[in-house]
Amino acid sequence: MKLDIGLNLKQVQKLMMTPQLKQAIEILQLNSYELNELITNELETNPMLEASEEREDIIDAYIEMNKNSDLDKYNYSSDDEEKDDYSFENIVYNETSLTDHLMFQLHITPLQKKLKEICKVIIYDLDSNGYLNDDVKKLSEEYKFNEADVLKALNIVQSFDPPGVGARNLNECLKLQLKSKNLYNGIIKEIIDNYLYEIADNKLAYIAKKLNVDIKEVQNAVDEIKKLNPRPGASFSSYNDTKYVIPDEYIKKVNGDYVVLINESLYPGLRINKSYESILTATDDDNIKKYLSNKIQSAMWLIKSIESRRDTLYKVLSAIVKEQREFFDRIQKYIKPMNLKKIAEIVGVHESTVSRAINGKYVDTPLGVFEIKYFFQNGIENGDGEKFSQEMIKEMIKQLISDEDPKKTLSDQKIAEILVSQGITISRRTVAKYREEMNIPSSGKRKRY
Repeated sequence: MKLDIGLNLKQVQKLMMTPQLKQAIEILQLNSYELNELITNELETNPMLEASEEREDIIDAYIEMNKNSDLDKYNYSSDDEEKDDYSFENIVYNETSLTDHLMFQLHITPLQKKLKEICKVIIYDLDSNGYLNDDVKKLSEEYKFNEADVLKALNIVQSFDPPGVGARNLNECLKLQLKSKNLYNGIIKEIIDNYLYEIADNKLAYIAKKLNVDIKEVQNAVDEIKKLNPRPGASFSSYNDTKYVIPDEYIKKVNGDYVVLINESLYPGLRINKSYESILTATDDDNIKKYLSNKIQSAMWLIKSIESRRDTLYKVLSAIVKEQREFFDRIQKYIKPMNLKKIAEIVGVHESTVSRAINGKYVDTPLGVFEIKYFFQNGIENGDGEKFSQEMIKEMIKQLISDEDPKKTLSDQKIAEILVSQGITISRRTVAKYREEMNIPSSGKRKRY
């Protein structure tokens, strides 16, 4: 075989990712807030762009639409379910933080000035669950306090409401709550001090044997312990942890039909700046012409990409509504199985385009706010060709566990066998996965005596 080095010409076809195509793909993936940031940056750097206010406010459009909409149909009732009331008038928001709550109690507690200062340090050192972040020794060294005074101040804070606040660990948190109820004694005291890990694994028979008591006594004691709150500070507002979801799209029911609306109120409309456009046509300076020509081309591509994003989102959501119409009409309780490929075929785009369009976006519907990805669920088909989505199977597992004998709980294998007998082919591992996603403990931990 002869080997040599030389130059050869070869013609091939290759897909090139142009800057404009790359920009369009990136814009499609952005949610409304991210798009607003991008537009703001472009307005600052591109003189050919200007914000346009000649667009109807989306809120005003909704008000006009809702004049003729049958909003009563948004609510539904069932003989087996209680009717949910989502009125904002029934939502109570507590703005009091844990720190504010404790500081108020400290303010009305008569204490020496030095001790009150130490209490303040302790209160500000608590985490959002009400636990002390640092130990007593570290606090005394860092703030030059006497360790005995820090312990005394900690006991004062631990006497405040809610019970269990200021604890250094779970064991101490539960002790404080039991002491406030005068229940820290007898078998409960023994279990809290020595068998917390066994409670987590539901090893009640082991605890009963160690304490030489009847297992029912252990069960009653554990039931009382489970009523305690392991995170006493979590019921108060935490400003740092607050997360808000602003929907990128809306689905409204108008005259018995569903209308898809893109939430464009979160970012400004765009248009070409007429002043700079006139300069482009009037100037003879080649450098200015080149600069403004590049800027106007960039502006036009941005406007076109945003319009393409809007059109794609509208088509994708319209296809979702069409496929899940029975879910929105409450004819069926759960969404039916649906994948990206099906929607892509309806819209006439690639699956990756649908994936980018729904990425990180939320939609406000008559049934509440959903992440758009929620509507895409894999399904399992039974022998009759009927498909069951993950949510439907989870509900079936939840119902089986709810109806089980607490003294003879169903294992994951047994649940899988029951579902298989109903025509749903599912493995034990899948049952375990769905059960864990619903935060349902295993059969051994559910067992009662």
